[in-house]
Amino acid sequence: MKIGIMQPYFFPYIGYWQLINAVDKYVIYDDVNFKKGGWINRNRILINGEAKFINLKMKGASPNKLINEIEAANDKVYNRKLLTTIDKCYKKAPYFNEVFPIIREIINCDKKNLANNLEYSIRRISKYLSINTEIIISSNISKNNDLKAQDKIIEICRILGGSEYYNAIGGRKLYSYKKFSESGIELKFLNTDPIEYKQFNNDFINNLSIIDVMMFNSKEDINDKLVKFKLL
Repeated sequence: MKIGIMQPYFFPYIGYWQLINAVDKYVIYDDVNFKKGGWINRNRILINGEAKFINLKMKGASPNKLINEIEAANDKVYNRKLLTTIDKCYKKAPYFNEVFPIIREIINCDKKNLANNLEYSIRRISKYLSINTEIIISSNISKNNDLKAQDKIIEICRILGGSEYYNAIGGRKLYSYKKFSESGIELKFLNTDPIEYKQFNNDFINNLSIIDVMMFNSKEDINDKLVKFKLL
């Protein structure tokens, strides 16, 4: 049983979706502290040929709160401006007509809890990409919440019957192959292969939001890209 566990991110890059697609059970890690300046509430899209941030507006965000203790603002005026920005940036993209209604549905989602809002986004895009991985919410798992870092991850894997744990390559410094092995779990890191596609007539900019990937690629092309990675 392959397990993946990550915090919920705002329209994350393709590597995030590769991880979800690669495992049998994916855990949205919603009961850990919010990280300011990370990817939970922001990502980058192509604006006038450059990578620029877009943000999910929040209420009461603090690194002293868990992700699922923070509210999404659901500011209709702000959301309308955000959608206008995305519209202007990608109106001429080949898959705009197919993708923009999904983005609009997600941004206009009325779920007030930040974790629930992001969960909705992850499930909706997974459905569009035909990713059938079982998605589980961390806070719904009965576990020892006094455990920290990799010990908590190992317990979640154990509870879910995991024999393999996949993590994004950025977590290599956080986890020990030996520690996982001693717990009967094989630790693997997913490293995304170089991925390029045509972004209008601009020089390619990588690691943008999945919005960018979806606007410029068919579902079939994205599915091909979802398996372009190596396990380390």
